[in-house]
Order: sequence, then structure tokens, then C-alpha cells
Amino acid sequence: MTASFIIGCDPGASGALAWLDADTGGLVVVEDMPHHDGVVSGALIADMVRRHSGIATTVAWIELVGAMPKQGVSSTFKFGRSYGAIAGALEALRIPTNYVTPAKWKSAAGLGKDKGQSRRRAIELWPAHSHMFARVKDDGRAEACLIARHGFLITNNQPKEPQQ
Repeated sequence: MTASFIIGCDPGASGALAWLDADTGGLVVVEDMPHHDGVVSGALIADMVRRHSGIATTVAWIELVGAMPKQGVSSTFKFGRSYGAIAGALEALRIPTNYVTPAKWKSAAGLGKDKGQSRRRAIELWPAHSHMFARVKDDGRAEACLIARHGFLITNNQPKEPQQ
């Protein structure tokens, strides 16, 4: 039987891509977003997806975000380019892609706006991978994993995190 994966994507140059086993929700791998001078590389994303997903059945979940208040025009444009590179790479690879707002996936996971909460929750869910979330700047990795987890729960008809 061929493995299947759920990819979670926290977009932007400080974001990440995470692969969960679609059957168990186990974390397979998480990688920082490939970029050059702050612009995400669609070609490197495609290479990364092919390397980790191979020919497996894969579905992606991307955080649906837009420009932030008080963000400069230049940085907004750079972020938009990066967001488009991610979506374009997944589309070119014919990977079905879903979009979820930060409010929706964070609410379902019981999280607020504090990115430290995301890191702590990722460590709780995947303690064997806690080293991947150890630094403050690893919040993008944690959020990519939690976005994938949201997709896993939706796929398995569990719209909210199970109670512990």
C-alpha cells in the first residue's frame, strides 16, 4: 500500500512545510520554507514536495492569509509573490490544495495569537520531534505542523482537537 500524506504550509519566508502521515497524523518531516532574499522559491518547493511525497497520495492545507495592517507595500508584494509561488508549485504538481484561515485552525486547536502556544502544542503532539520546535524562530515549523493537523482532523471528520 502506498503511503499518503497531508502537507501543512505556513506561508512566507519564515514559514515551513510539514508532512503528516494521512492515516495516523504522525509527523513525518518538517522543513523551513526555501527562499532566496526573502522570496520563496516555487522550484525548490516542488523539489521538496517530490522528495518527501514521491508518488504518494498527497493533499495540502495552506494558511489563508493576506496583507497585514501597517505592513509596507514592498513587504506585502514580496509576501504575495511567495504565497503565489507556494500555491503555483502545488498546483503544478497537481496536489489538491485547501485553504484555512489562521482564526479557524487556531480556534479548532484551542490556540490564541501567541506563536509560543503553537510551539508548545506541537511539542505536546509530537514529543519525539521537540527539537524541531525548540527555538522561538521555529514557530513557522510548529504552525505548518498544526495546519497539517487541522487538515488531518477535518479529513477524519473531527473538526476540533480531541479533548485530552
